[in-house]
Amino acid sequence: MKSSEKKLFALSAACVGIFAALMMVTQSAHAGNGAPSGAHFNLNIIGVPKGKSAAMDGNSGHRIFVPLAGSTKILLGEGEFAVLDANGTDGSAKFQLPNPDPLNTGITTYSVYARALGKPGGSSTMTTCATDPLSGETYCSINALVSVRGDGKQSFSNVSKELLYVYADIDGDGIVDRVPLFSDKLQDYYWQYDNQGLKLLQLRFYPVSTNVN
Repeated sequence: MKSSEKKLFALSAACVGIFAALMMVTQSAHAGNGAPSGAHFNLNIIGVPKGKSAAMDGNSGHRIFVPLAGSTKILLGEGEFAVLDANGTDGSAKFQLPNPDPLNTGITTYSVYARALGKPGGSSTMTTCATDPLSGETYCSINALVSVRGDGKQSFSNVSKELLYVYADIDGDGIVDRVPLFSDKLQDYYWQYDNQGLKLLQLRFYPVSTNVN
């Protein structure tokens, strides 16, 4: 074999090795429970049968309590990940998270994964909503997160599109617009959480991007 042929063969083998390694990383990052591996912010939305009376404002850890049957507005503020009001049993809670897509490119700066846990049979619907600053009209996304606790092992799924954007026709032209959280096109962003017996919705926020286009 000529020297040039040996170099070409070695380069090809190296490329194949690199590609295989990348495939292994990609597969292992989403193996097992369906979520990426690595550091993340964890948020548990816990359904409870009775309301909470204790004050839970300030930095309240990594959980929000909501009615086991009923609705809660989880008000959203911009900043580092933090639960600012954990008691959603009184009708509202507050969660802070970074701007996911400042330029509205459709590629997020972080991603959200979700799975339903607890006793099988419960479900919840979580919808991203916001208000028009001029008309005061509320717009809720057509892409809602529906979580159902089935039997057996529960895996995470990528819900960045559902929880980080409002998809709605906000300018009345008949075309659905994509509005990321904290865009000045809307204001007062929140998640509408409607619970039908789900005891635990686990959300994980990872520093990896998602293309929602």
